[in-house]
Amino acid sequence: MSKLPLKNVKGEQVGDYEVADNLLVLDRGDHTVHEAIVAYNANQRLGTASTLRKWEVNGSGKKPWKQKGLGRARAGYKQSNVWRGGHVAHGPQPRSYNKSLTKKAARLAFQRAFSAKVDQGEVTVIDQLNVATPKTKEFAAVLMNLGLDRGALIVVDQTSDNLLLASRNIQRVEVATAQLVNTYQILRYKNVIITKAGMEALEKRLG
Repeated sequence: MSKLPLKNVKGEQVGDYEVADNLLVLDRGDHTVHEAIVAYNANQRLGTASTLRKWEVNGSGKKPWKQKGLGRARAGYKQSNVWRGGHVAHGPQPRSYNKSLTKKAARLAFQRAFSAKVDQGEVTVIDQLNVATPKTKEFAAVLMNLGLDRGALIVVDQTSDNLLLASRNIQRVEVATAQLVNTYQILRYKNVIITKAGMEALEKRLG
């Protein structure tokens, strides 16, 4: 069993939270984590960059000037890519950057990333996180009590409007649910704070 510190919103340790060793993976999955991060970043790209090709540029097919006798370079059409207003040679076109990852690989990557955080002592469990009002000041006080001056990922069982509104103006802080948090989010932040209810939901996902 691995023990995680269990604290309250005042930053006081009220016990330990035990995580079963069979939920943690420390001996494999490093390359799968890399593939998951690459796939996540690739899937964020819209792939909408687009430039005009030769037949898409307005203009006639008339030769700008005759081939010989003028001392100029040869020119065949005004849509040439070397002319201003012409087409773009080998320019980007709309495409999909999506990369797929099997469910088994995605689960292994998430397990490996979370296990690394647990092994490095960067995961803290809090008994509950209830924000009464959508005030940034109230949420910032909780972060200060927990000593989170470098930002953190907050994982909860279910989000509330007050929690989302109170946390959105604080830099380097992100709130996610245990069902939707991904490998990239786990590794992006040094500190991961999970509510007790969120941890129970996360264990079901890991198991």
